[in-house]
Amino acid sequence: MSTLIDPIGITPAAAGITGVTDTIQKIAPPVRPGQEEEAPTALDQVKDSAFGSLFSGLIQSVKDTDAEFTQAQYLLSTGQLDNPVQVGISAYKAEISLDLLIQLRNRALDAYNELKNMNV
Repeated sequence: MSTLIDPIGITPAAAGITGVTDTIQKIAPPVRPGQEEEAPTALDQVKDSAFGSLFSGLIQSVKDTDAEFTQAQYLLSTGQLDNPVQVGISAYKAEISLDLLIQLRNRALDAYNELKNMNV
């Protein structure tokens, strides 16, 4: 879904939720030119884990549903959408997927804090 929206020249993903991906990119350590990777970092290990792939999939789902909502809004505003109810459905899907991602993030942080505060 990274095709251009014809008249305005922006991608639906760029028009939607970018805060989630910006935050993830800020967490990742910068790669310097000429620097070779010696061993996989902790971030690479998380991305390769089932837990990391779950969150990556959820983030992609949020991006896709937001792009679908942005596309439906554009089609409605240009008069190309036959059924205006599709905009509401797309908005609801985007809201639900974002709420699910936020809830899972909060649960993961709570579990991490519980583990961190455990006495060994």
